[in-house]
Amino acid sequence: MNKDQGTRGWVKDCSTRRTLHVMGCTVVLCFSLGYFWSMSNYTWQETPVKIFNTVRKIYSKPQILRPPNRTHLLENLLEIELPRMIYAKPQVLKPPRNDVLMMTPWFAPIVWEGTYNLDILNEQFRQRNVTVGLTVFAIKKYVVFLKTFLETAEMYFMVGHKVNYYIFTDRPQEVPKVELKEGRNVVVLQVQNYSRWQEISMRRMEMINHFSKKQFINEVDYLVCVDVDMRFNDLVGVEILSNLFGTLHPGFYGAERQSFTYERHPASQAYVPHDEGDFYYAGGFFGGTIKEVYKLSKKCHEAIMVDKDKRIEAIWQEESHLNKYFVYHKPTKILSPEYVWDDNMGRPEILRKRRFLAVPKNHAAIRNK
Repeated sequence: MNKDQGTRGWVKDCSTRRTLHVMGCTVVLCFSLGYFWSMSNYTWQETPVKIFNTVRKIYSKPQILRPPNRTHLLENLLEIELPRMIYAKPQVLKPPRNDVLMMTPWFAPIVWEGTYNLDILNEQFRQRNVTVGLTVFAIKKYVVFLKTFLETAEMYFMVGHKVNYYIFTDRPQEVPKVELKEGRNVVVLQVQNYSRWQEISMRRMEMINHFSKKQFINEVDYLVCVDVDMRFNDLVGVEILSNLFGTLHPGFYGAERQSFTYERHPASQAYVPHDEGDFYYAGGFFGGTIKEVYKLSKKCHEAIMVDKDKRIEAIWQEESHLNKYFVYHKPTKILSPEYVWDDNMGRPEILRKRRFLAVPKNHAAIRNK
């Protein structure tokens, strides 16, 4: 290649680069003019703010670890505001009772007369619009106790609150007609009977568990499970309600654990060792939220069926399994013997109220009939 050819090639290359440069600048200039023309609608004071907001909106980084905004969940929370009330001031240094235990080591209150204000509690539960279910088993001749049970319940049980009476019976035609207050209903649940009263007793957990899932969960907030051969003798109200509650057995509330009639056969699912246990609970009065009663009845029923397959029957049937459950699943509230009492045991001074009393009866004439 000669000298002239090299010069012409260099000149040609420079010309090409200059042309590309000019074209690029022209494109940038056009884009800039278009942008500033579009911005002409803004005032110079608004422009920096609007540009910042636009950039922030477009380029804001998604927060992978930040939970979604759930403030809407707080907007629907029920606000409980008590009306003006006149009542005695609580005395921090003067407990209302010093003759009985009022609190367990796991901070579950023990309900005695004189330890609560029912007016305050009633207002709280009314604002929550609570409905309470009360279950009883009136199998075979036990149906004869229903009339007294329902009549006294209408006088003393959950006064001023909505109640569903769930009657488990094999004789629905014999369920008595009782006048009920507004918001209270009798619901008859027909079930089969069994030849032995012990079998009927053990099957209660199965039926409570089944209907808790099938029906109760859609109809009530709390479930109270009691014996039918009893009568209400004084107010039994919302002071008893909690996630899970049991009742101190009237025969053992002052006894040491070695005296408790727990199931002591190690092969039984209800077995409780001699060095375990807090209280002995009555099988005839327990309850809680539907969720907790469902878990309790499911666990007890499954344990009863395991024992049955081994031809083992706990000493006090479902009461033994209930006590085993409460050893390892502590109740959140405990009811004093005021809530299950038998006048044949006298009237000790600590018992200021006898709220739920055993009805005198001839067991031999009632059972297995």
